[in-house]
Amino acid sequence: MSSPLRIPPAIAAEIDRLATAVAKDPRSKDFLPLADEYIKAGMWQEAAAVLEDGLTVYPGFVTAMAALGRVYDQLGQSAKAKSILEEVVKQRPDNLRAHRILAKLYQIEGEAELALRSCTAILSANPFDEEALGVKRHVTGAPDAPPPSKREKKRSTAEAPADKIAATVSAVPAPAPAPARSEPPVPSVSVSEPASAEILAAPTVQHAAAIARLEAWLGTIQAKRHSASR
Repeated sequence: MSSPLRIPPAIAAEIDRLATAVAKDPRSKDFLPLADEYIKAGMWQEAAAVLEDGLTVYPGFVTAMAALGRVYDQLGQSAKAKSILEEVVKQRPDNLRAHRILAKLYQIEGEAELALRSCTAILSANPFDEEALGVKRHVTGAPDAPPPSKREKKRSTAEAPADKIAATVSAVPAPAPAPARSEPPVPSVSVSEPASAEILAAPTVQHAAAIARLEAWLGTIQAKRHSASR
């Protein structure tokens, strides 16, 4: 006999609250979070019942359909899961959760082409998805080349090719030359210079007077010597 599930108190309290809200209003969209709480608690049968009831009120509710397909897969009801999830990806081709389950179901059933289609949808959004890569390798029977590492991918985006860098640099306009600085004009100093005649006049007159005095003095000395010789 299996032991009863031990539900965390917080999840149990949220289940009670949401179940009460859905019971009061059958058209309440709280059925979806209620199903999520059942899934957290591992109560897959209860989650399936809640989702089925909710989809009778809101048929075509893609989010609820994807959740129900997941629940059916967990319950081992592959046919129901595949039928619902195929409708999901028909309406929402980018629903990766539905593609993930479908890729696994297609692989089990040997539907290689359909499995590869779901893998391609996943890998186009995330080339590093190991689960999708594993399914693809199993289906094709040949290992794929390993995808570029995140470091290489980051490096390739950071390092641009040389020609691209050159083109970018050549496209950048050259900076305009800085305007020449205008030096303030040096003020001209006006020096009033005396005329050449004025420069020579003063010392020439002085020299002539000195010479005249010297000649007079010499004349006086010679006259005294001449008188003394008599």
